[in-house]
Amino acid sequence: MPFLNTSDIKPKEPLPGWAGRFFNSTQMTFGYYDTVAGLVLHEHSHPNEEVWHVIDGELEVMISGETKVVGPGCVAMVPPDALHSVRVITSGRVIVADHPVRESIGGATTSD
Repeated sequence: MPFLNTSDIKPKEPLPGWAGRFFNSTQMTFGYYDTVAGLVLHEHSHPNEEVWHVIDGELEVMISGETKVVGPGCVAMVPPDALHSVRVITSGRVIVADHPVRESIGGATTSD
């Protein structure tokens, strides 16, 4: 199925407060999050490359010891195995893409 309406996907909460709508393409996992000010995603790493695209609001993102505040239209690119963390400064929306597919947080595939 080449088309998907993300509003039809039931939200999941892989970590407390981090509710999102997840789906997998053949090579990637996507998460559409509505973020809430004050949420913190602990410092961690994983073998997937990850890109955070901020739609609304502001995030403080730390990647490999470098910290930046990113807002609408900005992206934060996390290399594979890089330590990173996120703090939501102002509520908003963000799209997170992982490559390759990240089964631990992914959702329905486009064929579901």
